[in-house]
Amino acid sequence: MATAVAPALPGQVLADLLPASRVRDAALVLGGAGLVGIAAQIAVPVPGSPVPVTGQTFAALLVGTALGAGRGLAALVVFALAGLAGVPWFAEGGSGTSVSFGYILGMLLASAVVGALARRGADRSMPRMAGTMLVGEAIIYAIGVPYLALAADMSASAAIAAGLTPFLIGDALKAALAMGVLPTAWKFLNR
Repeated sequence: MATAVAPALPGQVLADLLPASRVRDAALVLGGAGLVGIAAQIAVPVPGSPVPVTGQTFAALLVGTALGAGRGLAALVVFALAGLAGVPWFAEGGSGTSVSFGYILGMLLASAVVGALARRGADRSMPRMAGTMLVGEAIIYAIGVPYLALAADMSASAAIAAGLTPFLIGDALKAALAMGVLPTAWKFLNR
């Protein structure tokens, strides 16, 4: 049995191709929050840093671009509120606030921004998707690193060394993966 998918129109994100309903939107928001929570469990400790490398930043940006600004932000709000309420799905099974909570706050804003960019077609080509991911990552670090400095009582240079520098290569790889996933999905769906 085939499921009807609407043709892609300008101003749409991938989630808009599914038949519109409040149930769809709720399922997408909850599914997006769950995806970020699952991706946060893919965590690798970084020597000398209280912040691990995780899949949650990639998932947060992917959720934002695929769902759009409103649903992407809603998914990250659900993720953050559930983690604050005790659901152990922050990095390494954590919950509540920690020195890395600023990155989660950054993901909230970044998901909305990349979702807005995707609605303007930034997810339709590899170069534009690369730029979108870089903007999203920059927002996450712009909030996460200063929060880390304050929460861990670090100098700005120590927070950059512990909370930014070790992650740049991994973020470049995540951006490259996103560059392939979303534009390819659009090409496939437009056939």
